[in-house]
Formats: sequence, C-alpha cells, structure tokens
Amino acid sequence: MSEETTEVRQKVEQFRTDFDKLCTEIGKEIVGYRDLIRLIVTGLFGRGHVLLEGVPGLGKTMTVRALSSAIHTEFSRIQFTPDLMPADIVGTTVVVQGDDGHKEFRFERGPVFANVILADEINRATPKTQSALLEAMQEHSVTVGSNTHSLDEPFFVLGTQNPLEMEGTYPLPEAQLDRFLFKVLIDYLDEDSLVEVIDRTTGSNNPKAEPVLSKERILEMIDLVRAVPIADHVKRYAVRIARATHPHSDVAPNQVNQFVKFGSSPRGIQAMIIGAKVRALSEGRYHVACEDVSEMAKPALRHRLILNFEGEAEDIKTDDVMDAVLQAVPEIKEGQTANA
Repeated sequence: MSEETTEVRQKVEQFRTDFDKLCTEIGKEIVGYRDLIRLIVTGLFGRGHVLLEGVPGLGKTMTVRALSSAIHTEFSRIQFTPDLMPADIVGTTVVVQGDDGHKEFRFERGPVFANVILADEINRATPKTQSALLEAMQEHSVTVGSNTHSLDEPFFVLGTQNPLEMEGTYPLPEAQLDRFLFKVLIDYLDEDSLVEVIDRTTGSNNPKAEPVLSKERILEMIDLVRAVPIADHVKRYAVRIARATHPHSDVAPNQVNQFVKFGSSPRGIQAMIIGAKVRALSEGRYHVACEDVSEMAKPALRHRLILNFEGEAEDIKTDDVMDAVLQAVPEIKEGQTANA
C-alpha cells in the first residue's frame, strides 16, 4: 500500500469519526431525529444551506441551537417577522463622532455576520427582506452601498418555516428556494422517543451539547468533500434523476408529465453530488456510489420541483413524484453509456 493511499484512508476514517462525533453530540439534546441530524451535518460539510419545514414544537430551532453548541463557531439567530427590514439582517452604515469631534461613516455589521445563522420562520418576512439573504447565501458576501464585505467561513444558513398558518406569510420564491442545498421535512416522533423527550426536558438531568469540532477542522472537512472523486456512471445517474423531473423529457415518468410544471435546475444535480460525497465519507468510503445519490435525491430536489395546477389541485406531494422518478430511473452500472 502506497504512502498516499494510507494518508487518504486516514483522512477518510478521521472524517467518519468526526462526523459521527458531531452527530452524537447534537443527539445529546435532540431525541429521535437521527436522519435529520445527519442531513443537517451533511449540509454543513457540503458548504450548503438547509431549509427545515415542520409544524410548531417539533424541535427545529432547538436542533439548530444544538448544532451551534457542538462546534466552535459564532452563532446568530434572526427571527423573521413582517416588519423586519434588510438592514436588520445585513447591517447598515451609521455616522459616528470621534473624541476629536470628527464625524465619519462606519458600517455596523448585522446578525448575518456569523458562521451558523438560524433564519427562524423565514417565510414570515417580506420578499424584500428575504432577498437580503440571497447574496449572502450564494456569494458568501454582503454588499452595502459600494462596499462588499466578505463573510467568515464556514457560513451556514438554516432556515425554518411552518407549513401551517399560511395567512400572513410570504412563500419563498423559487430563486431563494434554489439556494438551499436541502429541504428537510420534520415529522412527529414515535412513542418511545416522546417518552425520552419528557424525561430529558421535565427532569433535573438536561444534557447539553459541548463543542467537539473547531472552525479550522470544519473547513478541512469541507475541503476533503470537494476532493472526493466520482465516477462518470454515478454522475450520469444523478443527471438522469434530474432530467426525469422535467416534464416530457425522454426519461420522465407519467407522474412528472401529469403533475409537474418545472423540474429541477442544475443546482439540484450539484446538491445530489455534494450530498453523496459527504455520505460516502461519513460511511468511510472515498468513492461515491449510485446509492449515495439516490439517498440524497429527495432532500436535494423536493423543493426544486414546481407542480402545475393539476398537481396543486390533487394535493400531490413532491416526495410522491420523487418516488416515481427514482423508480423510473435505474442505477447505472460502471461502463454503461448514457443511452444504455
């Protein structure tokens, strides 16, 4: 075994160890949501952003707080409300007077200047305010006036939204939804998990997550994800899944042709690939399999499908459409051509 191969295996094993360590630490506060935690951590190491959707009281905000407690980074929470202004997020330029009486303009940073951002109830702010996050999420920078301010890395936005109480909310536009690497749906816990929640939150023993990863280590893990090689047949499998979400494409199933107006953008393919790379490393592998891509397909694409009128009227869920897509697109074997 070459020295280079040994070094790669050591890096992969250390990634898997640190990934599991972070998930376990978050699990000290969060009960029962193992898959949710792993997807959020996958988004962190994939250098993307995650949108959490669920009814009130299921622990969305608490999960994000637990993540921020488990890493040595700066955390900021922004509570989105209808009267929130863009300057309340990115900051503003103010006039200050020095000891000598001289006045000057100074930029006061907003809460977006942190490493982990909780955008709580993001769909309750106006589109003007929601759009203030767009540049930050995509470019990792903020422009105020003629000056551009870079954000510290890692920069990770976790947005939460409530599917209920739609009155007085502003659904995120497609352009902003596309900025989220994953959309994760949070459901109710089972009976045993709820009993454990009661034991943890109503007794004297209330465990808290402690920092286990530094900012520098997180950035190293992000770099390793980007370096993971991916075979051509796995790339083609991800492309076929995305193409199958486009109505009337040659690989689209009947459900897509009937209920979908617009399919996934190329960002959906990128999200599947990045998520698949993180999943492979988290399982101790330095190669990506088609199974990794299919496991990431729903969180990566469910918010990138736009249903048509019939789909909305029939109350079709994008996850149901994705089930049909994954069933219609077989895994590609190594060496198989695009038209095989």
